[in-house]
Amino acid sequence: MKTAPSGLLGKVEFTVLLAAIIVTAGLWGFVELMEVARDSAPHGFDTEILLALRRPGDLATPIGPHWLQDAMRDLTSLGGVAVLTLITIVVIGYLLVVRQARTALFVFVAIAGGQVLGSLLKLGIDRPRPDIVPHLVQVQTLSFPSGHAMMSAVIYLTLGALLAQTLHDRATRIYVLAVAVLATLIVGLSRLYLGVHWPSDVAAGWCIGAAWAMLCWLVARWLRRRAAISDRAAHPEHSQ
Repeated sequence: MKTAPSGLLGKVEFTVLLAAIIVTAGLWGFVELMEVARDSAPHGFDTEILLALRRPGDLATPIGPHWLQDAMRDLTSLGGVAVLTLITIVVIGYLLVVRQARTALFVFVAIAGGQVLGSLLKLGIDRPRPDIVPHLVQVQTLSFPSGHAMMSAVIYLTLGALLAQTLHDRATRIYVLAVAVLATLIVGLSRLYLGVHWPSDVAAGWCIGAAWAMLCWLVARWLRRRAAISDRAAHPEHSQ
């Protein structure tokens, strides 16, 4: 039986270690930010960042050209329920068409689980939206953690990581992951620019969303390896 080259084994172990670090750091960061959210008064960095994004003397007007405000309204939709639901349906539909029912089920459970977790966290922390600047879009839900930031991290990072596993070219994998990270960052920053979240809300959404996405990736990798082991056990001639 052939054994895997030590270099490849080291690369796989490093990838798993990096994912585990992201999960741990994300959870730690979320816990720290949760303490900030539970304080009766907002922290200085929360107010300073929101005020820095508005024109002095006219807090209803954000900094930058007029078109930037319209662009941020459009970009924030990338983390909205409608867009993320559509992306999820399209991906699951594609997986079903190519007869990857188990992967489709995994994607559904991962994303639905992230949504449930986010809703429970919002209810548990019960933090109101910031009121030091006027909101540039309509919002009704609670503030912590940012649902847009969290769910964009959950969906874009989870799908990006799962897609990268199927790619063999390193440059392509890096590109896919970079796009997933960029989309997640843009959504979170748009929520700050529009004044509908405290910075700690967005940072917490990124933390818990990234942790959930990497945890899902680790589970998917474990399931894939388990299936491969089962297949080799059923067909021992393939492992010769």
